Amino acid sequence: MRIKDLLKEQSIELGVNTSISTKENVINKLASLIDKSGNISNIEEYKKGVLEREAHCSTGIGGGIAIPHAKNKAVKDASLSAMVIPNGVDFDALDGEPSKLFFMIAAPENGVDVHLQVLARLSTILMDDDFKNKLISAKSKKEFLNIIDEKETEKFPEESTDKVSKVTNGYRVLAVTACPTGIAHTFMAAENLEQKGKQLGIPLKAETNGADGAKNVLTKEEIAAAECIIIAADKNIDMARFDEKRVISTKVSDGIHKGEELINRAVSGTVPIYHHNGAKVSTDESEQESVGRSVYKHLMNGVSHMLPFVIGGGILIALAFLFDNYEINPANFGKNTPVANYLKTIGEQAFGMMLPVLAGYIGMSIADRPGLAVGFIGGIVAKMGCTFANPAGGNVNSGFLGALLAGFIGGYLVLALKKLFSKLPSALDGIKPILIYPVLGILSVSVVTTIINPFVGGINSALTNTLNSMGGSSKILLGMVVAGMQSTDMGGPINKASYVFGTAQLAEGNYQVMASVMAGGMIPPLAIALCTTFFKNRFTKKERQSGLVNYILGLSFISEGAIPFAAQDPLRVIPSCIAGSAVAGGLSMFFNCTLRAPHGGIFVLPVIGNPFGFLTALVVGAVVGCVILAILKKPLEENK
Repeated sequence: MRIKDLLKEQSIELGVNTSISTKENVINKLASLIDKSGNISNIEEYKKGVLEREAHCSTGIGGGIAIPHAKNKAVKDASLSAMVIPNGVDFDALDGEPSKLFFMIAAPENGVDVHLQVLARLSTILMDDDFKNKLISAKSKKEFLNIIDEKETEKFPEESTDKVSKVTNGYRVLAVTACPTGIAHTFMAAENLEQKGKQLGIPLKAETNGADGAKNVLTKEEIAAAECIIIAADKNIDMARFDEKRVISTKVSDGIHKGEELINRAVSGTVPIYHHNGAKVSTDESEQESVGRSVYKHLMNGVSHMLPFVIGGGILIALAFLFDNYEINPANFGKNTPVANYLKTIGEQAFGMMLPVLAGYIGMSIADRPGLAVGFIGGIVAKMGCTFANPAGGNVNSGFLGALLAGFIGGYLVLALKKLFSKLPSALDGIKPILIYPVLGILSVSVVTTIINPFVGGINSALTNTLNSMGGSSKILLGMVVAGMQSTDMGGPINKASYVFGTAQLAEGNYQVMASVMAGGMIPPLAIALCTTFFKNRFTKKERQSGLVNYILGLSFISEGAIPFAAQDPLRVIPSCIAGSAVAGGLSMFFNCTLRAPHGGIFVLPVIGNPFGFLTALVVGAVVGCVILAILKKPLEENK
């Protein structure tokens, strides 16, 4: 969908004077412009949606550009408005600079993700500084639209009726970009790589794996002809198509900031050849992923796919207890009434999928698609607790640890099978993924998992019994440790280790650990938000504004909201947050709080065991973190 189809002259305002001087003024003006399209049924409802989006994270993307947007029930048809304020307005941009060029996107609630498509396109073409400056300097609305139309025709020639194939001369370098959310960074990296390719005289095509699917997809012919492929991605992508090609794997941020360096390296002839068997053949140590990083990536792939099952199932089970009547039959509590029985049954089925899904996606991360079924079945065998004496299981509880091991065992067994059968005639390649890998892989992982089940079950039972027998100071200490770990690196490996331990205990029926973990993870943003509110002279104006957003992030259990503050002042922020989290986690244990859902923050308060105790732990922990931070941070000179 082209921008010119959504943006009309009546929805454009150029050379706006300084009467519009605040972010709220900008949003009001853009909304009134978009209302002129006739595609908004209720402008106040639409503005409410835009403001809610801004409260989550500013749409000031930096470089003088802001793209506020909302997918809202008040929108009848997709529309755009645009505005230029030459002197700029503070829009809470990521780079802290004033925004001069504004686009507002309105998308219908029940339609396709038009706002993502338009946002991706704008993020792409606005990376060109010359194009951006031409728009800011446009003398008329007609000129403004013509500049956009010319740029779209240049950038997306495949949409033109007289398009010319870009493959005529081939591409020396190809790229694939992807970020976890699949929106701005994905397209900014692709645009930067293509622009740097033009500047260097090296034809480059970039495929984007965005939120609405892969775009500008690389063809077999292009891959075969290319000298090298740059993978600038922060999530897994399909790598099988790049077998026997030179491949550079890096972060999506490198695609944005190190485009020239990546392209020069791609054509240097020194990049190692990628072999699609789970390993890279390289003499360059920088190309080899460390064992720890590899294990962590595979584990996180399994955990990220497992969480929706745990969260959905856990909350439904908790709701079943909330809606049930204990007095009817205490032994059947959770299933005494029809509503509770239904919720608990569905919740148990969803929750019961967590271990097979964990193992399956660990296996897939290691060995691609053939590893999925093998890991999945390994997880089921671990969940059942199968032994050779009792194949139906039930006597052994290998639990989370068993499923985790089954995932890794299954993935590496498939890699071994791939290597073992790599010498088969190419005519038999078709039977490998549909016959050899599934049959031998499932049988192998089942046998190995069955062998280790009694040993893992013993370890798991001992750990569970130890945790269940903890009382008094030892239990409080455990809560302090797992909660404090949440604040150590706020989303990093230590934080994730604590979180995975909490979800593992959910599978074993120990719900107190997860409550402490979530309390600990909520503290960093809350402590910072309180400190920016009550000790304003310790922070800049920009930090105080960001602090307000941290209230929402903290209550939502999004500890990453504290990262910008921790990055600027780690020696004061991190210890303060760790102390606050440890206090909250210890108090949560002291009050015997329980939590069956591994996410949700304050929004799952009704299903938390002892909610008032949990709130008390949260408030005390946040205040402790706030006070320590205020003591460690000195008033800023500019605020004196």
